[in-house]
Amino acid sequence: MQREHLEEITALRHRLHERAELAMEERQTRETLIRFLKERTALEVEDRGRWFYAHYRSGNRAAPALAFRSDFDALAIDEGPGLPYRSRNAGVSHRCGHDGHSAALAGLALEADKLGAGRDLYFIFQHAEEIGGGGEECAGLITEKGIAQVYAFHNMSGYPLGSVMVCDGVTQCASKGLTVRFLETPAHASQPEDGRNPAGAAARLVLKSQEAAAADGFSGMVMATVVQVAVGNKNFGIAAHRGEVSMTLRADYERDLERLEETIRRYAGRLAENEGLSVSFGESDVFPETVNDPACARLVREAAQACGYPVVAMKKPFRASEDFGHYLKRCPGAMFYLGNGESYAQLHTSGYDFNDRILERAVELFKKIIELA
Repeated sequence: MQREHLEEITALRHRLHERAELAMEERQTRETLIRFLKERTALEVEDRGRWFYAHYRSGNRAAPALAFRSDFDALAIDEGPGLPYRSRNAGVSHRCGHDGHSAALAGLALEADKLGAGRDLYFIFQHAEEIGGGGEECAGLITEKGIAQVYAFHNMSGYPLGSVMVCDGVTQCASKGLTVRFLETPAHASQPEDGRNPAGAAARLVLKSQEAAAADGFSGMVMATVVQVAVGNKNFGIAAHRGEVSMTLRADYERDLERLEETIRRYAGRLAENEGLSVSFGESDVFPETVNDPACARLVREAAQACGYPVVAMKKPFRASEDFGHYLKRCPGAMFYLGNGESYAQLHTSGYDFNDRILERAVELFKKIIELA
């Protein structure tokens, strides 16, 4: 990678870090990236509102077009002092490394613009990955432009610095936030029989969710993680009449996730009917399964080996979800991972910051994928 380009994208990464913004609020982030590309490249840049893409035209219509995707939203995690480029937005920081993902993709765009490529390339800069909303919106570009393959990377701690991890098939799990709400009319705490208290139903639902996830017959890993239980208010004169249980459902395969959710919904409905409660459901942060195409995963391994980067075998999918799965439903592709270091701070923790030392490796690996595809 050209030294000038590496220096530019490292500085860009730090600027993005300073401007950390939550999902669906990434206005400055998007504008910073668009301005960077327009000022430094001749690529066609199209702003789609919450997200944008840049297009490199090769003039070679015989070679299928490739796409590369990055994300640029941050997390609601406060950042303490220490970094010279610390986030200026209180309570918001890039503790997942999306600033690094976007800086690396901008670096690939710089290299393609200056050095050329033998096929058309699309560089997709996506919003709202953390809540699962951006991928579904952006993935339509794959069909719209007839893109043949799509690739993305995520930084990953706990693995040797600069190592490459990629697997065939499911690489990240499907997940969904499910909230079950029970409701009845209030009653005086001295006369609870005049109302219906949802506390028992909420407690039984929590136990049932764990039982359902542990049942036989699933094809892969299945989890139901309770994230919040709220029943009533701390008013000792009023019996609880509102109850809410929120949980994250997670599975290797979408079909297993659907089965687990149906079991929990059906049980909640029976509880409500038996205890005279009304029940409603809410969903949030819905992620598909992320399924790598085996041929594309093999291409990533070949590219890594050609670059001299160590390839570390993945024994099982990562449990965390990734909305890149929406792209992989539209064309073949692969999500791969670059190691931050075996003892590097874990993602989504206060001690984490994207490791600038893997920026160049991400760009070089993307370039080699383009060459070998």
